[in-house]
Amino acid sequence: MGKKLMILGAGIYQVPLIQKARNMGLQTIVVSIPGDYPGFMYADKIYYEDTRDYETILKIAKKENIDGIVTAGTDVAVCTIGKVCDEMGLSGLSFEAGKMATDKMQMKKRYIECGVRTAQFRPVDICCKDILQQIKELRFPLIFKAVDSSGSRGIVRVDTVKAIDEALAAVRKNTKKNYFIVEEFLEGEEFGAQAFIYHSKVQFILPHGDFVFQGDTGVPVGHWVPFELDAAVLADAKRQLQLAVDAMQLDNCAINADFILVDGKTYVLEIGGRAGATCLPELVSIYYHYNYYEKIILAALGEDVDFRSDEMNPSVGMLLQSDKNGTIKKIINHNDLFDPDIVDLQFDYQAGQAVSKFWIGPDRIGHVIVKGNTVSSAKKKMQEVLGKIEIVVE
Repeated sequence: MGKKLMILGAGIYQVPLIQKARNMGLQTIVVSIPGDYPGFMYADKIYYEDTRDYETILKIAKKENIDGIVTAGTDVAVCTIGKVCDEMGLSGLSFEAGKMATDKMQMKKRYIECGVRTAQFRPVDICCKDILQQIKELRFPLIFKAVDSSGSRGIVRVDTVKAIDEALAAVRKNTKKNYFIVEEFLEGEEFGAQAFIYHSKVQFILPHGDFVFQGDTGVPVGHWVPFELDAAVLADAKRQLQLAVDAMQLDNCAINADFILVDGKTYVLEIGGRAGATCLPELVSIYYHYNYYEKIILAALGEDVDFRSDEMNPSVGMLLQSDKNGTIKKIINHNDLFDPDIVDLQFDYQAGQAVSKFWIGPDRIGHVIVKGNTVSSAKKKMQEVLGKIEIVVE
């Protein structure tokens, strides 16, 4: 076999990465905790380990003499990637950058220190007896955030003092740290961006619009590209992204950025040192007419990578969801499977399987990806496709 690529995670968002690596002739070494994860079936070799346990995974990486290490769609493995890259001299973000990208408190502190426009916040001890005293300078509504979670777990909007205890319980349930952060809730239009920084240079920035489900906080359920911004606003967003990337010392990695537009100004919510979830790598691939997973892999191997493209194709991705807990009784899809504008239509579950009411990202039950000549036509196509899908849950 050819070079060895270690992929952290075997979930739905790592599957395309594993598949592309195998198609490229690489030996795939997949690391994940045990579970019913779809990525295992595509792995050449499997290690059942927690992707956050960087010391154990470093030992495995050295034993296997890997040529690269990568993930997509999850923050929890990013710190481990940094540790392995530092110790083995591989292409990827550093351990220090990885720690900052996976700890929202460290991230926010650096933003404030480096002049990145972001919401006001306060760190709070998980056992704090007087939270109100700690956050007295912040204005409601607030966001309580576990600093080490992903998939919107442990992130709760708090509108009144009465809601604090419930929010605190949710944070405690979803963190392994002894602290969390509370920040002011910003009212505005959320959007994001996918980007890649390689050899200290930002290779591309692709802003995307977000379809957001309001659970405990806003949870992305879909995206569209491009997100059209006024030239001055776009320039401001790019500046804030560059400031945040510099503050976090990110390099040689994909970037998943979450922004909010308030009174014409871009505020940085957070930056991840990996590709986004919720169909975002696929939307990048469609827009630029290349396989983004392949670019991510080549960069992880330290190869020369060209991210340039002269072709831009609008597209939309949307998660399929259930509005209640239950068992899928039937799935009916009336869409034309040969429709060239339907890029992908995937069901994660089959009839007879239990699903959860959608509340956070991992509750997805499938996705749809479409393209169009314009963003408007792509959005219209998405509505048509969704209208021809019936998922009965009882």
